[in-house]
Amino acid sequence: MFIQTEATPNPATLKFLPGRVVLETGTAEFLNAEQAQASPLAQTLFEIPSVTGVYFGFDFITVTKDDAEWHHLKPAILGSIMEHFMSGRPILGEARTAEFSDEEDEFFDEGDETIVATIKELLDSRVRPAVAQDGGDITFRGFRDGTVFLNMKGACSGCPSSTATLKHGVQNLLKHFVPEVQAVESV
Repeated sequence: MFIQTEATPNPATLKFLPGRVVLETGTAEFLNAEQAQASPLAQTLFEIPSVTGVYFGFDFITVTKDDAEWHHLKPAILGSIMEHFMSGRPILGEARTAEFSDEEDEFFDEGDETIVATIKELLDSRVRPAVAQDGGDITFRGFRDGTVFLNMKGACSGCPSSTATLKHGVQNLLKHFVPEVQAVESV
């Protein structure tokens, strides 16, 4: 098994590509060892000192670290990922699979359903594929008083360039196509 790695715009996060599907549907993010109890692979990765976050996408895994150097962590992470896939164990525990859904508690007024549908379509077709290339995800959380609220995950969470991505990329795109959008905020 050959696992590729890619740098992300977030220097604290590295993207691992195992060459196979990681999660068939949705995504899963673990920000600490307690949350990782829902995933055998995330549990193993959190046992590596300095790992502070794990994110699963369709065909990639991003791992976030503290101040340790990648050249010290990468061999252990690669070994853990390879061992997990070779074992045939599931990525998420069976009872926990339903917990990881992009349909978190969304909020918006009923009268804004058409606007929200357009925002979600733009996010799904134009924003999320580009952000996934960088090892992260941006999901819709809500729309209120002209402001779109988004959740940044994976490499996007805590990335130094995430504010620029939100304000200059996503906000400008949404304002262009949806005149009702006045601002974009991260939650």
